[in-house]
Amino acid sequence: MSPTETSSVATVETDLIIIGAGPTGLFSAYYAGFRGLRVAMIDSLPELGGQISAMYPEKAILDVAGFPHVKGRDLVTGLVEQANTANPTYVLGRSAVSLSVDGDVVTVGLDDGTTVRGAAVLITAGIGKFSPRALPAADGWTGRGVEFFVPSFAPYADKDVVIVGGGDSAFDWAIHLEPIAKSVTLVHRRDAFRAHERSVERVRQSSVEIITRAEVSALRGQDCLEEVEVTVDGEATTRPAQAVVAALGFIADLGPMKEWGLQLEKRHVVVDSAMRTNLPRVFAAGDITEYPGKVRLIAVGFGEAATAVNNAAVAIDPSAHVFPGHSSEGS
Repeated sequence: MSPTETSSVATVETDLIIIGAGPTGLFSAYYAGFRGLRVAMIDSLPELGGQISAMYPEKAILDVAGFPHVKGRDLVTGLVEQANTANPTYVLGRSAVSLSVDGDVVTVGLDDGTTVRGAAVLITAGIGKFSPRALPAADGWTGRGVEFFVPSFAPYADKDVVIVGGGDSAFDWAIHLEPIAKSVTLVHRRDAFRAHERSVERVRQSSVEIITRAEVSALRGQDCLEEVEVTVDGEATTRPAQAVVAALGFIADLGPMKEWGLQLEKRHVVVDSAMRTNLPRVFAAGDITEYPGKVRLIAVGFGEAATAVNNAAVAIDPSAHVFPGHSSEGS
């Protein structure tokens, strides 16, 4: 079976509405198909895969069960192939702006006037719309040598690259760019890093130069970036750079979801052990959820997806069972 995609300004009727087409959403679509449910998937991005497709398709992902090492784009390819077995209706490049529950019908309104109606909703939308945190010195340099994420490594071949940040993305990109760039320098304002210890140690053992208690204080060049100024403890030095990656994290914004009546905690949706929100027939799974002991990993999102879909199946059809049996049992 192949998926379908809606045209603009339409009415879509389905069983389960999934908001968010990242890894958790894609696995949710597959599992909903396994439960015999019709699925419609909404995402503001024009392609499937969520943040992985948009931000780091070439990045190696190491913490998904069964894959010692898998590129982001390859993981998404497999998830899409799996999701397509449910023959979902994809509603891409459009944002969910409203949600209402009337008895056993849930209605989601989109920003282009499209209406999607179903019997339950599963929110798997990461943690909202992202805006990159500012790098003051980079004002006016975006697209001229400064980027906020790395969808492809090829443009950085044989360049002097400066990465600003101390989190997982900064160190992951340093690891991947070191073999192809002329040089890689990582600049962070503190001595301590937020990145995984294994990644930090791997960078320390590479040719990447790490400068701490520092900031990129100026960028210079004619049409494109040529050099950066790095200030350490008040003393400025200049070094060649044709590329700066500002891996400073993102400011999360739930957007219209804040007005849907969901119980929120620190920009996350509160759920119970069945992935139910405080709204009837509305479930959530993945990074967007909050509950005691929550761990934000892709692998955790997959488990939450199965829990959410199985419980949504009962909300849609009270005669159904939460546990459907194992997929390996066959028929």
